[in-house]
Amino acid sequence: MNDLTTTGEQTFSLAPRNLAEAMEFANIIAKSDMVPKDYVGKPGNVLVAVQTGAELGLKPMQSLQGISVINGRPGVWGDAMRALVISHPEFEDLQEDKQETQCTVTLKRRGRSPVVTTFTMEDAKKAGLAGKQGPWQTAPKRMLQMRAFAFAARDLFADALKGIKSIEELRDYPADERVERDITPAPAAAAVRTAQVAAPLPECTPEKFAENTPAWRDIVLSGKKTPAALVAMLSTKTILTEDQKLTIDSWAHEGE
Repeated sequence: MNDLTTTGEQTFSLAPRNLAEAMEFANIIAKSDMVPKDYVGKPGNVLVAVQTGAELGLKPMQSLQGISVINGRPGVWGDAMRALVISHPEFEDLQEDKQETQCTVTLKRRGRSPVVTTFTMEDAKKAGLAGKQGPWQTAPKRMLQMRAFAFAARDLFADALKGIKSIEELRDYPADERVERDITPAPAAAAVRTAQVAAPLPECTPEKFAENTPAWRDIVLSGKKTPAALVAMLSTKTILTEDQKLTIDSWAHEGE
């Protein structure tokens, strides 16, 4: 997995070049505690995330931070989706009108008519989202923004997103439609379980999360850690729910 720069210097790269390297990479990453908890012990999910990210133009570690596998279906975090759209060579402009009860997104692609989408709190109520525990309570404006942007992005930059949806949207599906499952083939999964000897991490209960929220929130707001870095650190000590991760992510956008 070593690459050469244009100057001839050898640099280290984790990007797999073939299936054998990809499988080796997935198994190594699945045994690490420095990746999101969703991938620990699940090389199949690692492989799907890395391959999905490669097709979208993301590097392996960007894929692991920006993609999650939900019920066998990969989704991309909202900030990663924005990065994919804004970095597209035909991206021209993005305007967002963020209000208390709605967000309107105007997205422009070179040579195309602008796409305008609006997601309102009334839409959220109809979908059973308004007031839902997690980001819909702590950062409703941010969630309205992410929904409106995702709809516009999929309409205008389908070639960049290739049908993938935002994780914020997938997480809002009813629980029986989004139960996560390990997609590692049975023999490989069994081998991983056999290799794991460490005791399972404790879950972060709602009470525990609420107790630590002031301190964790201050870490993000003070700039000591990004939400992703904080989640990665906490995931080595406890199991965070996806709603808790979204809540942590929303702290970085307070006041927007």
